[in-house]
Amino acid sequence: MNSKLRVLFLCTGNSARSQMAEALLRHADSEHFESYSAGTDPMPINPIALNALEHAGVSVDGLYSKSLSDLEGSEFDVVITLCDKAAQECKRLPQNSEVLAWSFEDPATSKDSRAFEHTLQAIHDRIKLFVLVKTKR
Repeated sequence: MNSKLRVLFLCTGNSARSQMAEALLRHADSEHFESYSAGTDPMPINPIALNALEHAGVSVDGLYSKSLSDLEGSEFDVVITLCDKAAQECKRLPQNSEVLAWSFEDPATSKDSRAFEHTLQAIHDRIKLFVLVKTKR
């Protein structure tokens, strides 16, 4: 792999799941991947998401909420949606990217007191597999 694979994580608010995924991929393998995130309807980053990342030892430097339109004109090798609503929005995007749909429950709406930790772990497990598959080619 000569150049880095550009990966965009997309969810509705860009406030938790996609931010976690962006930070986790950067943490897992910044040698082979450039990691980005955006929301179809962005909101401020949930501080509990940032706390969960920091507690796991993952840097939150450079994370900020972005709209999909902020990235217009950018090209990505892989677009990964993290919720069903974003997956629907992706159908309107130019299809020059590989699109993967990973659906994770929004931890902000969960009644589970450890929802953010559980979501972080679930996304981390998926990213480890993604990195393994993409770097073995």
